[in-house]
Amino acid sequence: MFSIFLLLLPLLALAKENLHSPPSGYKTPTAPPHHTIPTIFLAGDSKMAPGGGGNGTEGWGQYLHYSFNNETAYINNSAIAGRSARSYTREGRFQYIAQALRPGDWVVIEFGTNDGGSPYPASKDNGRADCPGYGTETCPTVYDNATEIVQTYVTYLKNATSIFLSKGAKVILSSPTPNNPWEFGNYSYAPTNFTYFSWLSAQEMGGPAAGVYFVPHSQYTTQMMYNLGISIDKYFPLDHGHTAPYLASLVAQEFVLGLKCGSAPLQDLVVNATSRIESALLGTCVSVNATLPI
Repeated sequence: MFSIFLLLLPLLALAKENLHSPPSGYKTPTAPPHHTIPTIFLAGDSKMAPGGGGNGTEGWGQYLHYSFNNETAYINNSAIAGRSARSYTREGRFQYIAQALRPGDWVVIEFGTNDGGSPYPASKDNGRADCPGYGTETCPTVYDNATEIVQTYVTYLKNATSIFLSKGAKVILSSPTPNNPWEFGNYSYAPTNFTYFSWLSAQEMGGPAAGVYFVPHSQYTTQMMYNLGISIDKYFPLDHGHTAPYLASLVAQEFVLGLKCGSAPLQDLVVNATSRIESALLGTCVSVNATLPI
């Protein structure tokens, strides 16, 4: 059913982002007072993060709270620009989330924009590229004058997922938000390897039976971008990857559509939505959804 991702997929040109140092005064993410409702922690890069990639762009995670409310779930957007699954791990950001979450919480993980390439040679390693492969491959390198054993994208996701599951949380692995498919004047889209890797990680962690779910966010977002047509260019004010607020809000709605079309119990906490929120703009449930065969 997911055979389209078993093909050898060419890596698309990935959006470049500045690798910032941890923000001054960075504190461990906190849960709402009394923790009477679940917290949804978001872990990702600038396409999800507050402020997006800067210059008037915004990350879709900033709009997810409109699909929930203070009576159903609290959104903690811990995504940060410029990060990959590797650098987010190295900086201890998954651990920050693990320290804050409690049983019954959720973590949504979406990377892939900055994970491409190779950590070799070490002289050109930017600290973000994962080790190529989708198993237990490792790539010893030197980053920031220190030896680093770089893991694969799949390993980083599975390690983080294991930590969150051990804390009593459930995890959603979301495929990366795509770049502008109309960038060159004609619609063109093919899922990157990281879409398949996200799905594979969810399956290898035990899938829904273990509390791990996959949302094909790439496919949902792309069908909306197709429906918008060539006029979508105006909603990419910075480059081909970072979205203006209006488009970011639609990307958030596509994530919710993926939830409603799947089997993750998080969908039960969504408010202000019909059973699947399908529409002429957002599209319909995609034919391939690993959390609920359609």
